[in-house]
Amino acid sequence: MAEEIINRVANNQNLITLDLEDYYPDGKRILFDIKDWLFEGFILREKDFRKHVSDHDWSQYQDAYVALNCSTDAIIPGWAYLLLTSSLIPFAKKVVVGSLENLETTLYTYIIDAMDVAEYQDKFLIIKGCSNKPVPENAYIELIQKLQPIAKSIMYGEACSSVPLFKRK
Repeated sequence: MAEEIINRVANNQNLITLDLEDYYPDGKRILFDIKDWLFEGFILREKDFRKHVSDHDWSQYQDAYVALNCSTDAIIPGWAYLLLTSSLIPFAKKVVVGSLENLETTLYTYIIDAMDVAEYQDKFLIIKGCSNKPVPENAYIELIQKLQPIAKSIMYGEACSSVPLFKRK
C-alpha cells in the first residue's frame, strides 16, 4: 500500500504566505492628462484653464483613483494640480500627480503603512511574487521593511520554490 503524501509546507502553521494582490484596492484608475487644456498643448493660460475646470463634469470620477499628469513638456505651475485636486476631492478616492504606476505605489504605501503585522511576529513568511494585478515593485520593498524587524524568516516566491531573503540569527 502506498504511503500517503503529506504536504508539510501547506500544513506548517508558522509558515504564512502574504500576497499583496489580496490588498489591491478595488476601483477604477484614471490617468487625467491636462495637455488638452493647455494652449497648443504647452501653455497654461490661467483664465482658460479655470474655465475648463469649472465646465468639467467631475462626477465621472466618483470612487475612482486619479493620476494627474501632463504628457507634454509643458511647465505646469503647482497651483494647477491643486486646483484640479480641489475639484476631484468630492468624488475621487485618491488623487496623485504622476503616472498610474505612481498612483499604485501611493495606494500600496498607505495600505502597507496601515497593516497590522503583529500576527507575523516570529513567523516564517513568504511574500508571494506573482500577481495578476498591477502590484508595484516598491510595494514589495515597503513590505519587507515592515516585516523584517518582526519576522523569523522571509522568503519570496511560492512555498514550493521560494528564494530566501532574510533569516533572523
